Amino acid sequence: MTLVAQNVVVRQLTEFTELVATQRLYESIWRSNGNTPPVTAELLRAMTKAGSYVAGAFAGDDLIGACIGFCSPPDAGSLHSHIAGVAAGARGRNVGYALKLHQRTWALERGLREVTWTFDPLVRRNAYFNLGKLGADATEYLPDFYGLMHDDINAGGESDRLLVSWRVQAPEVVAACAGQPKVVSATGAVALGISDDGLPVRGTCTGATALVAVPPDIEALRVANPAAATEWRHAVREVLGGLLASGARVTGFDRSGWYVVDRSSS
Repeated sequence: MTLVAQNVVVRQLTEFTELVATQRLYESIWRSNGNTPPVTAELLRAMTKAGSYVAGAFAGDDLIGACIGFCSPPDAGSLHSHIAGVAAGARGRNVGYALKLHQRTWALERGLREVTWTFDPLVRRNAYFNLGKLGADATEYLPDFYGLMHDDINAGGESDRLLVSWRVQAPEVVAACAGQPKVVSATGAVALGISDDGLPVRGTCTGATALVAVPPDIEALRVANPAAATEWRHAVREVLGGLLASGARVTGFDRSGWYVVDRSSS
């Protein structure tokens, strides 16, 4: 099944050699360096046998992306997408988007209403991809959700996550999957901004709409200035997490680096 990304085929994985390749791909993306891998081929084998979602994106014979998920209890009608990743050399080719469209089709074919997943709220490109390009909704702030992680991307920091809900038949999701991303305007009171030296600056949460900034490249900042990265973690947790806990709703993410938060219901 060819989707969106040119010369890329997304399909379910069944052969054990493909599952081993998926483990190796994830290890290369998260750079676990001999620590516990993000997922093992043995676990993937059990997931495929149980009917869970395990899919890969191929360019020719090369596995360049993969996504895995497992279903919630039947009454929930939901798939939890646990890990998705694209090889470094294949980024910018819409491979991740193709994987998510394949996942949505898989969910629809099984009568599921929703796909959920988590992402690091400090990663700007992922915030736009999830909330803008896919039209998902951020529903809950989860402080230090995975505890201490040992891969190169997450090591040394707390693993806060945003939980998102992708209602697969919602109009904004249908539009996003047809190439019309959800667009929001970064206008409102700045609840968390960025100083001239790149540090978080707390503002005000007055007004109906609050804006919460994130740094341009948190992954580079973690290497160059770990103390600043930690400061951002705690500031976004306090401000964005606090807004969500009070009943406010994230309406989207502006590509210039702002969460747009509706406070009218809080």
